[in-house]
Amino acid sequence: MDAHLTLLRAAAKRFERKEIVDEALHVWWGKVRSPHRQQELKQLPDVREIAAELESDHERECHLYLTDYSSLYVGHVDAISEADARTLPGAQVPGYYDALGLACDFWYRLLDIRRLATDTRAVIAELKSLLNLGYNEMPVSLYGGMVGLPLVAYRPDGRRFFDAENRDDVIDGHLWAEFDAEQAGVGAIERELRENLFGEEGWTALDPAARSFIASAEKVFRDQRADPAFDYGPVITNLAKALEVICNAVLRQVAPILPRELRQVTVDGKPLDLADGRHLSLGQLAHVLRPKGALQRALRQRLENGDWFVDRFPGALNEVVQVRNPGAHREQIGRESAIGVRDRLVGVGCQGVFTELTKVKLR
Repeated sequence: MDAHLTLLRAAAKRFERKEIVDEALHVWWGKVRSPHRQQELKQLPDVREIAAELESDHERECHLYLTDYSSLYVGHVDAISEADARTLPGAQVPGYYDALGLACDFWYRLLDIRRLATDTRAVIAELKSLLNLGYNEMPVSLYGGMVGLPLVAYRPDGRRFFDAENRDDVIDGHLWAEFDAEQAGVGAIERELRENLFGEEGWTALDPAARSFIASAEKVFRDQRADPAFDYGPVITNLAKALEVICNAVLRQVAPILPRELRQVTVDGKPLDLADGRHLSLGQLAHVLRPKGALQRALRQRLENGDWFVDRFPGALNEVVQVRNPGAHREQIGRESAIGVRDRLVGVGCQGVFTELTKVKLR
């Protein structure tokens, strides 16, 4: 994994410097063939079918899940080739395939790789979302289920991890592989938050990006809590990013089923249809949700925990906006302000805003 991520991140840096075109922004992952297997791979017909679908449907988001049991990554597959990727012009292939003399049944071209889990319990929880087509569509399990690889599975929830618009808005257009590299050291914090604060169900219900932002905020906060002179702006910024990710996801789910006239809102003086899926900033979200009108009544009816989302959540959003805006303009955010926001959001001494948000979903 390290070899592939290193190559992908290096390609991203070259792309930013305009040294390569976007077609070169990828890395190939080989399905290594065991020297002891003589027969054709059982899943090969399924893999060929998926490869053909990728060629004809460029909007499809195909995933390659990769785990060593202690961590889980998802790769964005845009092509599958039975030809040796090492022979393809301009192919980005880690050198260890040649160094170890590895032969592969086929190759996956990955446009990005994203970390989903950083410990075994989190891996188990994430894999339950996948149904194994080769095993009566049962949830994928680490225990006894990792045989006859690769597994061919699908996600009933249709979740997407690599939408370009989401990446542009959430992580400023960088690759998720680059974003994850900047979150070094948060794995232990994620585990502690899951086990001792949010609980298994609550933590798993959060978007992976939101989990990373919350854990990053918590790590900075805990590392610097004893320093009253520290600028806690990064803590508030990361918590605000987590709120944006979760709240935008809620609106993207519910907006398409609302009457058209209710979806029409004004943001920054311009008309906007919430069903367009545009990513709204924290201040824009507060502006859309704050009024008491037909839209809010519809949200209350259509969403579980809708009463809280409509009545109390806008106030929490506004509080974060008020604290964050000075930080965004380079004014230092003090420890006491950061403690107040952090405690209310993650749930120290109270029912946290993030926990309430995990209960907000379509009825």
